[in-house]
Amino acid sequence: MKKKIEYSDLPPGDEPIGELVRVKDFLPPPEELVFKEDNTKVTIALSQSSIDFFKREAKKHDTQYQKMIRNLLDEYVAQHSR
Repeated sequence: MKKKIEYSDLPPGDEPIGELVRVKDFLPPPEELVFKEDNTKVTIALSQSSIDFFKREAKKHDTQYQKMIRNLLDEYVAQHSR
């Protein structure tokens, strides 16, 4: 025979779940989550096919195509600066 389910009068989510253990706060404060970099505006001529590609991919990933291009260049610089 199956074990009978016992229900409590507590609202859902308020039932005791066992002994609680406090964990150290490991999350950074919000001001450390804001990545503000010094950016320099430049004018650059890119092929239409490159722009179309980045715009299409940015739309898929719900981001800005300029940010994708900037991140790509940053990665390139990081790889070749080592």
